[in-house]
Amino acid sequence: MDYETLILDTPRPHVLRVTLNRPEVANALNTQLGRDMINVFEEVALDPGEARCIVVTGQGERAFCAGGDLKERNGMTDAAWGAQHLVYERMVRALLDCPVPIIGAVNGAAYGGGCEIAATMDFIYAADTARFAMTEASLGIIPGAGGTQTLPRAMGERRTKELMLTCRPFSAAEAMEWGLLNAVYPQAELIGAALDTAERIATNAPIAVRQVKQSIGRGMGMSLRDGLAFEIEAYNRTVPTADRREGVAAFNEKRKAVFEGR
Repeated sequence: MDYETLILDTPRPHVLRVTLNRPEVANALNTQLGRDMINVFEEVALDPGEARCIVVTGQGERAFCAGGDLKERNGMTDAAWGAQHLVYERMVRALLDCPVPIIGAVNGAAYGGGCEIAATMDFIYAADTARFAMTEASLGIIPGAGGTQTLPRAMGERRTKELMLTCRPFSAAEAMEWGLLNAVYPQAELIGAALDTAERIATNAPIAVRQVKQSIGRGMGMSLRDGLAFEIEAYNRTVPTADRREGVAAFNEKRKAVFEGR
């Protein structure tokens, strides 16, 4: 499908790339971008189709997403602001609930809501020129796209409080040191590295991959014993699959497994 604010393509087998496409405003988040993201990720949740891994990035080298579009918000009534934010809340849930693994490829500035979008993803690679910030308190609001929940889980409570209360920007190197990022690459190598990882994920059994994602994601919010019980439920979903039989057969026949997601 064609979207007003997104570019979708499949640069590698079974890898969907979603590019935020508002470069004239540093890919800032507006209502239409929120609606387009909801549409894409809720559709994937309903039917992943050929997608086995997703890479999300921003158009250009300037920004991944500069946060909420404050020009669009200028002069908004409280009611209009609230209605727009409902879109953003649903967008965050669509990202968090996506069964297919999502890799963030942060190519530039990820401020405010842009940082929060990145933090919803399963893991993040960033360009060495990328910058991050949570600036909401300097605007009279607080993070409202999951940031007060996702960032402490990645970077810890005390670090997140410092960054959100001071609103100071931080570098990709700092984000890496503090646990927000998995890797930092030169700008020219970022997308290739993210696609390489996505392609490797996509070669594995898609049902098993989705169950791993769900087991870790949901289990982290449970006690250890409840998490162990949930893990077994997820494990048991893989046992009757054709992919499980194919994986074992391929291992014993010393060949590469060909998984079909069933």
